[in-house]
Amino acid sequence: MTTETNRSASAPSPPTPAAGNPAVPHRLILPTVLAGVFITTLDFFIVNVAIPSLQTDLKASASAIEWVVAGFGLAYGVGLITGGRLGDLYGRRRMFLLGLGLFTVASLLCGVAQSSEFLIFSRVLQGLAAAMLAPQVLALLGTIFTGAARLKVFAGYGLAMGLAAVFGQLIGGLLIQADIAGWGWRSCFLVNLPFCMLIIGVTLKLVPESRAEGRPKLDFLGVSVITLALVALVLPLIEGRQHDWPAWTWISFGVFAVLLAVFVGVERAIAARGGSPLVNIAMFGDRAFVVGLACQLVFWMGQASFFLVLALYMQAGRGLSALQAGLLFAAIGAGYMYTSMNATKFAAKLGRQVLAVGALLMAVGLVVIGVTAAQLGTGGHTPWLIPGLVIDGAGMGLAVAPLASTVLARVNPQYAGSASGVLTTGLQIGNSIGVAVIGVIFYNALGDHPVASSYPHAFDMGIIFLVAVAATLALLVQALPRTNAGK
Repeated sequence: MTTETNRSASAPSPPTPAAGNPAVPHRLILPTVLAGVFITTLDFFIVNVAIPSLQTDLKASASAIEWVVAGFGLAYGVGLITGGRLGDLYGRRRMFLLGLGLFTVASLLCGVAQSSEFLIFSRVLQGLAAAMLAPQVLALLGTIFTGAARLKVFAGYGLAMGLAAVFGQLIGGLLIQADIAGWGWRSCFLVNLPFCMLIIGVTLKLVPESRAEGRPKLDFLGVSVITLALVALVLPLIEGRQHDWPAWTWISFGVFAVLLAVFVGVERAIAARGGSPLVNIAMFGDRAFVVGLACQLVFWMGQASFFLVLALYMQAGRGLSALQAGLLFAAIGAGYMYTSMNATKFAAKLGRQVLAVGALLMAVGLVVIGVTAAQLGTGGHTPWLIPGLVIDGAGMGLAVAPLASTVLARVNPQYAGSASGVLTTGLQIGNSIGVAVIGVIFYNALGDHPVASSYPHAFDMGIIFLVAVAATLALLVQALPRTNAGK
C-alpha cells in the first residue's frame, strides 16, 4: 500500500555520497547523526530546571533569566534557514561538525559562567551553533538513506526529538539532584562536552559528506532579509507577554510581514536570473510541502507550551520538586516511545491519517488531564494524572516522525538543506507562538497575586487552548494530498 510517507522512496535519487564510502550506510551513522539533534533539543528544554538555582548562584534579575531562555531560542530560530543553506553549499557533514564544535565550546562557556551577562552571551552562542547543526540532520539522513530505510530514519528523527523534549526536565532534575563534583546547575551544560566530542569523533570516521549539486553561491541579500524578518517575528513572541505587549511588538510584527514579502521577491528574482536563492520558492508550489509545513508549525505550538504550563502546575501549584515533576514527564515519554518506535508501521496502515489519529489522541489525553486536574484541585494524588499523560504522549509519537517525512517527501534532494532549515524554523516559530499565546491565557487566569489554589484553574484554561491546537492539526491533515489508496 502506498502512503504519503512512502512517496519519499520514489523521490529523485539523492546525491552520491563521498567516494570511498560504502553503498550500505554503517549502522552507527543513524544514532550518531540523531545524537546531534537530541542534544540540541535537550538544551532547549533542560535549562528550565536549572533556572531557580542559577538565578540564586549568579544573583540574576528576572529579566536576565528570561534572556537565558530567550537568547537560545532567538538565535536558534533566526539562524536555521541560513544554517540549512550553508550545508547545501559547503557540505552538510562539515556544517554538522562545525555546529557541534561550536556547541561544545558554548556549553563549556555556559558551564563556567560567573555572571548572568556571560551566561546570556554563551546561550546565544549555543543557539547559533544549534542553528548551524540542526538542519543538517534531516538533510544528511535524507541523502544517505533511501527507500524504506529513509522512512525508518525519519521515525528515528522524531523519536530523538521527542525523547529530548519529554525527558529534558527529568534529565535536568537528576543531574541537579546528583550534584556531580559540586557543579549543581552547571552540570546541565557541562554534561554536553563528552557526548559532543564522542559524536564528533564518530562523525569524522563514518558519516559521508553531501552537498547540493553544481556550484551554488550564498545568497547574502536573502540571508540578511530573512534574518531581520525572523528577528522581527520571534523577538516580540518571546518578549511581548513579559512586557504586556507594548506598541513596539505590534510594529515588529508588521515589519516581519513587509520583510517576508521582500524576501519572497528577492528569492524569486535570484531564481529567475539563474542564481542560487537561499530558499527555492518553487518548493512552496507543492501542496504536500506547504500543508505539511503548516502541520509542523501547529503541532509544535502545542508542545513547548504544554510542557511549560504542566511544569508550572506541578511545581508551583502542587509543590513538586523538579525531579518529582520530571518523573511525571516520564509518563508522557512512555506513551511517546511506544508509538514513535512503531510510527512507520502505523503510517503504512493509516497513510496521512496517522497524523490525524495522533492529534485526536493528544486531544483525548489533554481532556483527561484537564478533567483530572480540576478534580484533584490542590489536593489528591498526582499519579492520577498519569493515564492522560500516557495518552497524550502516544499521540505525540504518532505525529512527530510522519510530519518530518511528509514535509520532505517531494523535495528534490538538491534543496534538502534549505527544506530542512525551513522545516526546523517552523518548529521553533511554532514553539514561540504557542508559548506566547498560552502565556497570555495561563497568566491572565492565574491573576496578579497567584497562590497554589490558582494554578488548577489556570492550567485548565491552558488545556482548552491545547485541545484546540490538536483539533486544528487533525483538520489540517485532511488538506494533505491523497494517495492512490485514498488515505
